Amino acid sequence: MARLSGKVAFITGAARGQGRAHAIRLASEGADILMLDLAGPLPGVPYDSATPDDLAETVRLVEATGRRVVSTVGDVRDLESMRDFVTRGVEQLGGLDIVVANAGICIPATWDQVTPQIFKDTMDINVTGVWNTVMVSADHLIARGGGSVVLISSYAGKKVQPFMVNYTTSKHAVTGMTRAFAAELGRHKIRVNSVHPGAVDTPMGSGDMQGSLARAGESNPALNAMGTPFLPQFAASADEISSTVLFLASDDSSFMTSEHISVDGGAQYF
Repeated sequence: MARLSGKVAFITGAARGQGRAHAIRLASEGADILMLDLAGPLPGVPYDSATPDDLAETVRLVEATGRRVVSTVGDVRDLESMRDFVTRGVEQLGGLDIVVANAGICIPATWDQVTPQIFKDTMDINVTGVWNTVMVSADHLIARGGGSVVLISSYAGKKVQPFMVNYTTSKHAVTGMTRAFAAELGRHKIRVNSVHPGAVDTPMGSGDMQGSLARAGESNPALNAMGTPFLPQFAASADEISSTVLFLASDDSSFMTSEHISVDGGAQYF
């Protein structure tokens, strides 16, 4: 029997990359999917932004599993718009059991090149957007009698990511948010855990992302080796991250909460 049969999952940042992989994996295990993505230009990022066509392709791939899907172009910074979407989606799909707060941005820059706007945009999406995601979902999980919330943090939520003061700050905040929500939502049988990927092979590496990292690295080459995996593989596949998301979403992790699981090949320890 599918591990998520009869469940409904809400996933942000689902148009491509990790978010798409999470949507397909959870659907393949029986979950119906609510999903949201900006599917448009992201502020200040050096990589290519997702498009409406990307989101439509994720819808197609989820539907190909035989599961139902409700999707929208939306912004995790917009609390009330997200609340309306989740409420409508829950009405259509019958409830909500799983939340995956995946949406986020990453802008490499040396400490003295991080502008107030870069810092604000990163915190608004990576922190406030995650908080918004939980806030519009928690009452629906409570009504269902419990559920699982998975917050996508990062290697940078456990150890510094060089040349990313803004990103490191935001992902450490998500780690703390995991503990705080786990403590208060536990009485409702809601588990809250975080996943901490290292490098992942997704479109976040497209455009000028590699160039941005290289230019920042020139400012302090001694830091460039930080975060090297122990395994002979630099980056995880999105599917490898989704395997952990599925584990946390399923009853296989029924007595786990407030945990911070790394999928980084050991990079946090280098």
